[in-house]
Amino acid sequence: MTARVVVADDQTVVREGIVMLLGLLPGIEVVGSAGDGEEAVRLAAELAPDVVLMDLRMPRCDGVEATRRIRTEHPGTEVVVLTTYADDDHLFPALEAGARGYLTKDADGDEIVRAIEDVLSGEAGLSPKVQRRLLERFAGPARPAAPAAPAGPPDGLTAREVEVLRLVAEGLSNPEIARSLHVSNATVKTHINNLFAKAGLRDRAQAIHYAYRHGLAQPPESSIT
Repeated sequence: MTARVVVADDQTVVREGIVMLLGLLPGIEVVGSAGDGEEAVRLAAELAPDVVLMDLRMPRCDGVEATRRIRTEHPGTEVVVLTTYADDDHLFPALEAGARGYLTKDADGDEIVRAIEDVLSGEAGLSPKVQRRLLERFAGPARPAAPAAPAGPPDGLTAREVEVLRLVAEGLSNPEIARSLHVSNATVKTHINNLFAKAGLRDRAQAIHYAYRHGLAQPPESSIT
């Protein structure tokens, strides 16, 4: 399966470089390129690409607004942010606007392909740097231990669903979870769909937040401090 991609970046040299790089990667066809957010939205309507690879700081319409419009008007098109910035002021507005992937421009070709494949399979295409930032944000400062844990998992999650959620929070993909639990990929996907429905989660980023908020998993950093 070939992923049809539109590249949006206001810097011509950068945009052309990304287009050239993607043209060398397997399973990707660049069907258009845009110099600003307005053009990205227009190309999403005209070309119906699978993915828009979106810069954030662009004239006329920035990447966050373009992402919001594309995801609202063309829900069949996913957005993967490719930007210089990984700070909270850029990361969280982009994710809230509907971006399913977020990479910084030091990503190599393999990371870009992996992020595109992840979002097209319904997963979050986040770089390791961004995943760490999400963990730091959602884990927050250390809190005193509660006097007693509530009886049973929240929202009616089963023990197996909690186990799958913990592995998701550790950053494992569906195939890796399947191998860890010695079950099929389809079984893992069923567990994830069930726990997402019970907990009202939209994607893996929210699942990580949920796992840490309910004390179902702990970030690696918390075991060091």
